[in-house]
Amino acid sequence: MFTKKEKKFTLIRKRVPYLFILPWIIGYIAFTLGPLAFSLVMSLFDWPIAGEAKYIGLANFTKMFTADPQFYNSLIITFKFALIFVPLNLGAALVLALLITQPIKGMKFFRTIFYLPAVVSGVAVSIVWGWMFNTEYGVFNYLLSFLGIEGPMWLVDPKWAIVAIVVASAWGVGTMMLIFYTDIKSIPQEMYEAAAIDGAGPIRQFISITIPTITPTILFNVITSVIAALQQLTLVLLLTGGGPLKSTYFYGLFVYNNAFKHHELGYASANAWFMFIIIMLFTLMIFKSSSAWVFYEAEVKKEKKDKKEKKKKREVKNNEDLQKA
Repeated sequence: MFTKKEKKFTLIRKRVPYLFILPWIIGYIAFTLGPLAFSLVMSLFDWPIAGEAKYIGLANFTKMFTADPQFYNSLIITFKFALIFVPLNLGAALVLALLITQPIKGMKFFRTIFYLPAVVSGVAVSIVWGWMFNTEYGVFNYLLSFLGIEGPMWLVDPKWAIVAIVVASAWGVGTMMLIFYTDIKSIPQEMYEAAAIDGAGPIRQFISITIPTITPTILFNVITSVIAALQQLTLVLLLTGGGPLKSTYFYGLFVYNNAFKHHELGYASANAWFMFIIIMLFTLMIFKSSSAWVFYEAEVKKEKKDKKEKKKKREVKNNEDLQKA
């Protein structure tokens, strides 16, 4: 039986950890969960910036699906962007991570240079890329002129504007590159040495050792890239403003304009909740598919352990059969 003093000590021991995380819980409720729940309530109202809010039920959602063609156009543009951006972003980050793992003199300098764009603000990035994509005096068209190629009108031609946004967005791969780099550096060198002794070349080592080992990191980066692509706003807002001819009118900009340009906060909340559900579904689908292509060290160890146990059982059974015979 516990004494009164022991019970009191146990109670304190259980409650103290919650006191330490209490500031985070308060912050999460006040700045994440609270606004999220409030935006769901707002989506059921006709909520202007000035004036009284009026309850309209699901009318905002009905309007979104049946009476607003821009909703579908923005959704298609965003999906198209995600389809190009996600693989390009992952590929660029992985290639850069492989490059900075090479034992070359001055590599610390290159690591800093590659990571630098990730810490630059979106506004500065937009200004720099706006200058680089300029049709008359931009760097890209200037370099293309040396090859005798007339550069496209990057930010003016609807066909090229989304390409320009993809390229500018992929510029900030520094964080993802560092995540890949950390994981690749944690792979034991003995594995590569053993593979090299067996005759595996660099490409074979990359496919058979590096890729399977970093699949949990790839999963994380795929999810964060998909979320970033579907929430793209800053570059579009500052670089093209949704133009030309609304060819870069992304879903994020569609929500932003509904809220702060057309002053329809309730409708914008409904738009935002729809994208929240889309992101949740994509994330669940990626997690669901991960069992087929993501390999965790604990699972591999468990598989090996199961195989050993099965082998041991077979050997015991065979010995018993031999003894009976």
